[in-house]
Amino acid sequence: MGPYMEVLGKSLNFKANPRIVIDTRICYNVSILNFNEIRMIGIFDSGLGGLTVVKKFQEILPQYQLLYFGDTARTPYGNRGDEVIKKYAEQDAQILIKHGAQIIVVACNTASAIAYDYLRTKFKVPIFEVVTPAVEKAVAMTRNKKIGVIGTRATINSGVYEKLIKSASGRTASQNNIRVWQNSAPLLVSLVEEGWLSKPESKMILKKYLLPLKTRQIDTLIMACTHYPFLRQMIQVKIGQRVKLIDPAEEVAIKIKQYLEQHPDLEKKLPRNNYHQFLVSDLTSRGQNLASQWLGHNVKLEEIKI
Repeated sequence: MGPYMEVLGKSLNFKANPRIVIDTRICYNVSILNFNEIRMIGIFDSGLGGLTVVKKFQEILPQYQLLYFGDTARTPYGNRGDEVIKKYAEQDAQILIKHGAQIIVVACNTASAIAYDYLRTKFKVPIFEVVTPAVEKAVAMTRNKKIGVIGTRATINSGVYEKLIKSASGRTASQNNIRVWQNSAPLLVSLVEEGWLSKPESKMILKKYLLPLKTRQIDTLIMACTHYPFLRQMIQVKIGQRVKLIDPAEEVAIKIKQYLEQHPDLEKKLPRNNYHQFLVSDLTSRGQNLASQWLGHNVKLEEIKI
């Protein structure tokens, strides 16, 4: 175990449920001694892909202490049924709250699409999801009104991206009639988890997934899965340099930064340090190595039971 650290603070009673729709320079393995006195930002994902969100928090909100939970024992969520996804997301959020999180970020696009509204009925802490910020950015960026989305089967089948894009695009005359094309890309998660970021096989699979969108001449593409930014360079090459790539991780980090600026009472209660904690439901040496590789520095994963 790493160093123990007790973080003191006053209790927080924050009942808002905003529809905001999402660091580490050194990582320590922290065991929390008093859960009721912690005020951390908690982030959960179906696996390790949510570390892309952590990385964006490193860049945009580096001063705040973070708590991450990756459900590596049950990844991926993208091929699960809706009720199972809701159950898993609720358990994930409970783990974060138990370990001191007072703000929850649903990093997983699948859980954001399927379980966000459900989570709002279960918890009183503010909960942020990654779909809406990505949609808002895509609608603002497109010029030819043709937007593409790639994601897991569950995310694409939910229709949430298309629904929100069309809803957002109908608010102003200049953004009317935006067209949306979507394609599920289920194999990309496994390719990233296996570290096949530059394999010829990965390039062939990615080309197949992107071809239907490329033929539609989209000018904006939402990477609707936390794993996909690891393939960003390859995606850009395959879809074309003129296509703008939207990373929901970056957009939700920006949204939360803005939100905290507008809520100074909440912002003041968040601890400022680099004592981040990374929890997983299944710890493997490969997962440990990938986490350090993806974040660009050594991290210590800690296994907990669900």
